[in-house]
Amino acid sequence: MARYPEDVDRWREAGRISARARAVGVRALRPGRSRREVAEVIEASIRGDGALPAFPANLSRNFEAAHYTPSPSDALAFEAGDLVKVDVGAHLDGAISDTAETVEVGGTHQYENLIRATQDAVRAGIAQVRAGVPIDQISRAIESAIHARGFKPVSNLTGHTIQRYLLHAGKSIPNVSGATGETLEEGEIVAIEPFATNGAGSIENGSFGHIVRFRRDPGAGEPELSALFQRFRTLPFTARWVTDAAQRTALTQGRRFLQTYPVFVESGGGWVSQAEHTVLVGPTSAEILTELRE
Repeated sequence: MARYPEDVDRWREAGRISARARAVGVRALRPGRSRREVAEVIEASIRGDGALPAFPANLSRNFEAAHYTPSPSDALAFEAGDLVKVDVGAHLDGAISDTAETVEVGGTHQYENLIRATQDAVRAGIAQVRAGVPIDQISRAIESAIHARGFKPVSNLTGHTIQRYLLHAGKSIPNVSGATGETLEEGEIVAIEPFATNGAGSIENGSFGHIVRFRRDPGAGEPELSALFQRFRTLPFTARWVTDAAQRTALTQGRRFLQTYPVFVESGGGWVSQAEHTVLVGPTSAEILTELRE
């Protein structure tokens, strides 16, 4: 019998919900539509399906690789030719799914081969997943698929294992080989997450991406922050989700309790594509939890 989590069906449902939300986001991307509106449409899809966002909808563009979500006052709109990473997460009582797709806004097709590089890479990586597999074998498959399209994998971004209420749970799945000697175990939940670029092949920190998470419970001495901690626990969130004025003020004053997320930008100014699926490690193969099923 497979050694899967007792609540495996909850993880499967979270995967189905995030896959639908990813598709909603992809359809919503068009020139002239505001970034805030697209993010809110994605998050509304997750809530409408009975789950909660595991993190704010990430809509990183062009040389931004990850960790951008619109602020409450963001009024900027997408433009034709923008290369947008639609990175979506849903959770059901802490059972998290994480998935992403890259879209070129307006169908201009300038970066189609870059998009295909990560599509190829996520399939190649998933094909290697099984109980006992060396993670480096997955990394080599991802790296080879990206190089085959003439691009570089982003060396300092990785996939990751996932546990309840913990998006990054200890093991990393690098997109380049030679970085780890760990193996995967049956029943683990894993995000396979390749990034490809026509730039330098690494990322660096940019400006604040409007995403934060609690490092710990602020406690009774900080009632506004404590109420937010009970709502979000240690999962990432954004000020767009905080409508209470006192709580929003407390957020600006309580940075010592919070981890802030900078936007990851390509260090050579190259453009970046991403693809991602959450999978369940089986004895001989992976079950893709975030595959879209109509």
